[in-house]
Amino acid sequence: MSTPPLAALPIRRLTPRDLIACADLSEDRGWPREEHKWGLLLAASRGYGIDDPAGGLVSACVVTEYGSRHRPDLCAIGMVLVAQRHARQGIGRRLMRHVVAETDTTTPLTLYATPYGRPLYEELGFKVTGSSEMVRGPFRAGGPPPTVATRPATGEDLAHLVRLDEEVFGVDRTHVITRLPAFADQLHVAEEGGRIIGYAALWPNMDTHVVGPLIARDTETAKALVTSLAACTDRPLRTDVDVRHEGLLTWLKECGLTSVSFNAVMTYGVPDLPGDWTRRFAPVTVAAG
Repeated sequence: MSTPPLAALPIRRLTPRDLIACADLSEDRGWPREEHKWGLLLAASRGYGIDDPAGGLVSACVVTEYGSRHRPDLCAIGMVLVAQRHARQGIGRRLMRHVVAETDTTTPLTLYATPYGRPLYEELGFKVTGSSEMVRGPFRAGGPPPTVATRPATGEDLAHLVRLDEEVFGVDRTHVITRLPAFADQLHVAEEGGRIIGYAALWPNMDTHVVGPLIARDTETAKALVTSLAACTDRPLRTDVDVRHEGLLTWLKECGLTSVSFNAVMTYGVPDLPGDWTRRFAPVTVAAG
């Protein structure tokens, strides 16, 4: 039996059962396997993939919907991958066109684009609206200790975190935020006068711990949350910070983290992301916004 052409291979929905195939695809492209992150994305997002008749996946991506269940206010696209052996054959373009077509035409889209992927997204109508910088390395606390009080989150805090997150992010992310206690190794809050003014999670990813999301009233609050999380791990830290938060990025580098890469924040159907960027320091993961 002859193998069907790539253009004829159907696009299907992915499920948590596809986790290993997705991790294999990441590894094929030279990315980390990131099985823990894939587990969250396949549970909280809509996954799309194309099966390779020879085994594994030809391509995959995830779409995380925020807001109303029936009419999302924002969709974040991430983990757009094409197997190395099928690269530069239009597969990524076909998958992205499918995803855009599957989304309600009134729903804004967003994604973080690498320099490699940015031309495709621009061709599809996405516009650059910002940038994030990935920093990574062993954290070495320095300077005066933070003055903002932090502590581990409790179950009673979760409803407050959901409300604060919606206020800052601009749309409801309940289905992602409520998964953080199980997904993250640490979830801390910052307080002032008994009121929560920020929160951050620390989750395991290969040989690092990722700080994300990082929501804080100001830079000093963000520093306090990072410091409290860093004290809980011996692994290097990694996080993706909005480049407009120059103060936090400078401080992180003074504490031992170094710049790894930049991603363009892109949107489709909306001139900018909703919410309050001054309190939104880092995403859960760039794959989910």
